[in-house]
Amino acid sequence: RKPNGWSIVAGHVRIRHWWIAVILHGTERQEIETDRRHKSTVQYASRPDLPKLAYRRVKGKSPGVVFLPGYGSNMNGQKAEALEEFCRSLGHSYLRFDYTGHGASEGALADGTVGIWKKDVLYVLDELTEGPQVLVGSSLGGWLMLLAAIARPEKTAALVGIASAADHLVTAFNSLPLETRKELEAKGEWSLPSKHTEEGLYKFSMDFLREAENHCVLQSPIPITCPVRLIHGLKDEDVPWHISMQVAERVLSPDVDIILRRNGQHRMSEKDDIKLMVYTIDDLIDKLTTMV
Repeated sequence: RKPNGWSIVAGHVRIRHWWIAVILHGTERQEIETDRRHKSTVQYASRPDLPKLAYRRVKGKSPGVVFLPGYGSNMNGQKAEALEEFCRSLGHSYLRFDYTGHGASEGALADGTVGIWKKDVLYVLDELTEGPQVLVGSSLGGWLMLLAAIARPEKTAALVGIASAADHLVTAFNSLPLETRKELEAKGEWSLPSKHTEEGLYKFSMDFLREAENHCVLQSPIPITCPVRLIHGLKDEDVPWHISMQVAERVLSPDVDIILRRNGQHRMSEKDDIKLMVYTIDDLIDKLTTMV
């Protein structure tokens, strides 16, 4: 354990729930298929003068779990699906949703900003959940979970970041050579190569980047005091793993663990990645319910 209270965890959390063994080790497939027939249905949250948000919700006990997907992703990914089955098996509430311009929600991705997506998360916490939540953020979702925890400490029981991308786009742009930045600013657009889109790249406007600067969190201590778990792959080619280290160093919480996967990549969607995510959340829920 480091002097400032966070530690790097190398081991695995023990299995306590039959569901983990069933889902992740491929046995009792009939039970799994039966459970999937009860999967949550898509609902839409109407907001005055704002795009409708698509979400899926499982009702249950506290603390609930809320999944925040990555940029350009949606609520139907493997991590989001696995978490729903996990929460259902435990009887805990679970909510996953699509940001404005993502998935089944209204709006255009190109019109989105970090500020807009932060408002989406706060709306979900305020209007669609009850009591404190464990926020699980993937990539961009790992940045948004920090912003949400700062704005709604009373609604945040714990944080689990997966390849957290706090400040990443702003930091990456500012680290470019000055001449390159000037050229991009004149062009008004920055294109980033990506394996995760059909076009092979993401495009960000200068307006997007300037707006994102308003939401950076890594320049000073982060006023978050709940338990924090940060999982990152050392082979992440999209978001450097040292961002999770920076988050760990800056949050004020005395209970922060970093879990580094040597072969983990950005999406963290391999079976063992999802297993580790579930173990981590299971352990946190156990800790939170024991504390009450």
